[in-house]
Amino acid sequence: MLEDRPYMRRPKWKPPVAVPATVVLLAANVAVFVLVEIYGAYQRGHGNWAVSQYFALSTSGMGRGWIWQLLTFQFLHVSGWHLIMNLFGLYLFGRAIEEVIGKSHFYRLYLGSGIVGGLLQWALGVLLPARFDVPVLGASAGVFGLVAAFSVLNPDRQILLFFLLPLRARHFLWIAGGISLFYILVPAHSGIAHAAHLGGLMGGVLYIQRIMKAGREFTPGQPLARRRPRGLVRLHLFKSQSGRAPVPRAAADGNTTDFISREVDPILDKISAEGLQSLTPRERKILEAARSKMERR
Repeated sequence: MLEDRPYMRRPKWKPPVAVPATVVLLAANVAVFVLVEIYGAYQRGHGNWAVSQYFALSTSGMGRGWIWQLLTFQFLHVSGWHLIMNLFGLYLFGRAIEEVIGKSHFYRLYLGSGIVGGLLQWALGVLLPARFDVPVLGASAGVFGLVAAFSVLNPDRQILLFFLLPLRARHFLWIAGGISLFYILVPAHSGIAHAAHLGGLMGGVLYIQRIMKAGREFTPGQPLARRRPRGLVRLHLFKSQSGRAPVPRAAADGNTTDFISREVDPILDKISAEGLQSLTPRERKILEAARSKMERR
């Protein structure tokens, strides 16, 4: 039979490779920008005005019930440079965040932060129309949400401000929030929606804190998992005959509480501050033994 020959067999079906959410959002922003520019060119400039009227966030549009603007404004950009700057921030922080919280939470974090930023900008436009009633567009509110999430998850990681000044992530978060708040109180008429930036920061912080309060633990490269109670882990260390580093083993006696506070808790705090890649082989063995013990219970 011909089908028995290797070169006549149909290739086995392989599931499609999952595209990261960061890549999807990058491509969506580029695609929308290109389509809007093409439409505007064929409409001799009137196309860009029409797109902004219906899809950019505005007080008048929201007043007409065009609530879709809270989502669509995040994919519109004024210029190519505006687009490039937002894409850079999305790529830089998006990869690190998506790896930790997963694709589903990443979409919610990014788009939700953009919506919170849009709502704050819209609310100020209603209250102070002379200063804030202007059309808003751009992905920066969602990007600022990613910045906030990164700072909450990695507060001691260093960020190079303007590629020169090293800052801890938590300090960078406060600086970004302070600048946004300053220009909200002291408008500079720069065309930058600082209220949307501040709202994006707030949305990112609130979303990550909500996940943490739900008892989720963050492990790079793995889906979110329920945090296991530390007090149920019982371990002790014994010296191997070869004289190598101590190896963790389940304990039937000894002061478990003291051991957890002395050995396990510092390791969990180290992961929170520096990431999983910072652990030594001995620390990884301790956590593996703790995990095995929990699975047997």
